[in-house]
Amino acid sequence: MTTTTQPESALTTAVDETIRLVSEHYVFPDVAEQIAAVLRQRLAGGAYAADSAEEVARLVTEDLQSVNGDRHLRLLFHADEVPAGKGEATLADLRRDFDSSLGGAPRVELLDGKVAVLELAPVIFPVEWAAAPLGAALSLAAPAQALILDLRRCRGGVPETVALVCSYLLDERTHLNTQVWQGGEIQEQSWSQTHVPGPRFGGTKPLYLLTSGRTFSGGEELAYDLQQLGRAVVVGERTGGGAHPREGWTVHPHLEATVPVGRSVNPVSGTNWEGTGVQPDVPVAAEDALTRAHELALERLAEIVG
Repeated sequence: MTTTTQPESALTTAVDETIRLVSEHYVFPDVAEQIAAVLRQRLAGGAYAADSAEEVARLVTEDLQSVNGDRHLRLLFHADEVPAGKGEATLADLRRDFDSSLGGAPRVELLDGKVAVLELAPVIFPVEWAAAPLGAALSLAAPAQALILDLRRCRGGVPETVALVCSYLLDERTHLNTQVWQGGEIQEQSWSQTHVPGPRFGGTKPLYLLTSGRTFSGGEELAYDLQQLGRAVVVGERTGGGAHPREGWTVHPHLEATVPVGRSVNPVSGTNWEGTGVQPDVPVAAEDALTRAHELALERLAEIVG
């Protein structure tokens, strides 16, 4: 591991570049001006005169989030040096997580009563990586009588892959979400797929989603989309509240500026989960959510049989 202590000028340059990126790319231009003004004032006042990239990242992130609390707006510290360029630091971290988590599906289990549990963690990875492992896991769970998706450790994800997962849990092509990019002129809709590789669990059998306060971003989208469609029962805790898709830029060998460049609009609610999180249908402590969801599944299956 390389040292993270850098000359002040390199860290100052990183803060300057972060200010520029926020000003040019943040989804809400009027808020971007306010945030940039805060950072410029703090920089001029010596607030970021720390001797480590990690400390500068902490201080700048606090100020980035001080105006409107957008938790996707961050200056991220990376202990190891990260590649230069747009998105390269994020991809490097994602690849390590992908390789150590069975492609984002670290657990598939069959519980009593033919209730399957599938955990999606630590993130829902890019579809070109994750289609095979997620498709295999979802197909394996397809014959179950009920399914529990565990999102308690899912800290993010990619909309295209969220749509793929939903495709295994619905019976027909369905509008899931719309991304509205900076300025609002460009919109991109997300739909479930008509066909998927292998069998699907389908759109009628009982489905439960487990959430925690750590569930964030793409994990929240999956829960929110299915909840708004009335397809799933969310069990657990209110999620973190991050609904803005973001891009990342390396601004220093150990620092990545992440800036939200769009916002989500759900076709059912007309809004999203930014700042509020996904509210569980059955509130329960995260550590008890699996037990409670299993109980609910068994009760529902007994009703169906009866």
